[in-house]
Amino acid sequence: MKMELDQWKTIYLKKLTNLFGTRLVFVGLQGSYGREEATENSDIDMVVILDHVEPADLTAYDAMLDSLPYRDKMCGFISGVEELKNWERSDLFQFYYDTTPILGSIDFLKDKISTEDVRRAVRIGACNLYHMCGHNMVHEKSPEILKDLYKSAMFTVQAVSYLQTGTYQKSKMELLPVLQPLEHEILETAMKLKQQSNFAKDEFDRLSARLFQWTSRLIAEHPQKKAERYNGC
Repeated sequence: MKMELDQWKTIYLKKLTNLFGTRLVFVGLQGSYGREEATENSDIDMVVILDHVEPADLTAYDAMLDSLPYRDKMCGFISGVEELKNWERSDLFQFYYDTTPILGSIDFLKDKISTEDVRRAVRIGACNLYHMCGHNMVHEKSPEILKDLYKSAMFTVQAVSYLQTGTYQKSKMELLPVLQPLEHEILETAMKLKQQSNFAKDEFDRLSARLFQWTSRLIAEHPQKKAERYNGC
């Protein structure tokens, strides 16, 4: 699939254009294919932005995907323009920088994303990881869940790095050299765990504690603003 992606995208884009015509505002690629880190098991994360989206559009899009090869690998995001413009801006940060354009542009989102939105992305990411890591340490005790948490931590690492450097590094190999020691250790561990099928309990405990302590520090360093608390965020 890795070698055939360009050919697949051509077919996909043609069918998508035939389906939605001038209503099609933007098409992009996210995930490991967008970062050029894909393996044979990677999903194809497509972004589709229309002038607006009705339930019938989702049904038609689903049927179109059924006509394509690699349907089982397809995932992604479909939205109307106005919904995207009014989306949670801490999510828009990752969405904007992690999406590789294929058709059209989403540059209209860039000016909507402030430094505080990136801080909020760090805080929300850290809170979610902290919660799930602690839960896993006490209840599931699952190495697979821990691997998934380290994988997810990359997005928080990217946001931390953006705050520190002012630049967004999409791939792991671009990101590693610019990271501070703690974030470097988290991302390096995530990359190692991807190749590891299992590990002993003492390693599970050590790696869980590392992730838990890192997220705890981030939460303390990026406190919630009063205005957010008043708004119920």
